Amino acid sequence: MSRDTAVKAEAVMEALSKVQEPELGRDLVSLGMIKDLKLDDGQVTFAIELTTPACPMRNRIEREAREAVAALPGVRGVNVHLSSNVPSDGRNRGTFRLPIRNAIAVASGKGGVGKTTVAVNVAVSLAAAGARVGLLDADIYGPNVPIMMGLDRMPAPEGGRLIPAEAHGVRVMSIGFLVPPGQPLIWRGPMLHSAIRQFIGDVEWGELDYLVVDLPPGTGDAQLSLTQSLPLSGGLIVTLPQQVSLEDARRGLEMFRTMDVPILGVVENMSFLELPDGTKMDIFGQGGGERLAAQAGVPFLGALPIDPAVRESGDRGVPVVLTRPSSAVARALTALSESVAARVSVLAVRSANVIPIQMID
Repeated sequence: MSRDTAVKAEAVMEALSKVQEPELGRDLVSLGMIKDLKLDDGQVTFAIELTTPACPMRNRIEREAREAVAALPGVRGVNVHLSSNVPSDGRNRGTFRLPIRNAIAVASGKGGVGKTTVAVNVAVSLAAAGARVGLLDADIYGPNVPIMMGLDRMPAPEGGRLIPAEAHGVRVMSIGFLVPPGQPLIWRGPMLHSAIRQFIGDVEWGELDYLVVDLPPGTGDAQLSLTQSLPLSGGLIVTLPQQVSLEDARRGLEMFRTMDVPILGVVENMSFLELPDGTKMDIFGQGGGERLAAQAGVPFLGALPIDPAVRESGDRGVPVVLTRPSSAVARALTALSESVAARVSVLAVRSANVIPIQMID
């Protein structure tokens, strides 16, 4: 290679400075996402450090970076490696000294809308992408997470601390591990508050990129205790299309606003049933989740179809994103987890006051 056509590191970085990170709205170089640049006789190798392993734009970012560098004179080949480093939301969790970078609450305001199913599948999807994930079952009165995760017990305590159970790459804590099956929990506020604080502060969660919290239905003591004990990165609202569900979901949404919890968006569950002939039946109505999001001025993160495989997988203890990953509902749930992760990253970078952020839908 002649001296005139030798590839220079400065030229590579200049080319990469034209490639944008879509969610963050800035280029890869100014964001510090380009790592380990190496040049060897026209072969260019570098890593792109994403803000989440579940980045929905990873393929686009890699393609555009590769094309930008390949267009430089003298470049014979481009090797791109993707890595990730999930930023912390910067919220102070010092009360419990928790090494948890982001805490995501999943709420509905109403029972029976599939909130736990969404929480479980989001957690498992994030873990499958390579993130360190915990799942806190804060639904004290209806702890269904152990069933859906295929767990019936937790390890013995160590050093006076509770050790979470683990399944599908996710660390799990639930009152369901501590109470005999079928025994009702008739707890007043102080007992509830104490239990939730214990599930947060006395559990050896380890370092987590995301702690997904399955909130109970409603807007009562459990929700208040949780948000007082664990600063949340954001809240996800789950609703059905029907009006009754929407009214309760709106209360859950406004609860987050009252408690100064950023709203990640609204997802509409059981949105439609696809029939064998390809037509769709709107069993619970149509478009309610999207209307709620528009009226509240928050993102609509998608619609999840009805599929018996969701129930079957949950009963078996292996979430549908693992048992039927190519199904329409699993693809929608995976896309939801990527959207949630992307929005959490945007909020985290914004909280660090590093760059101005433009959130896109």
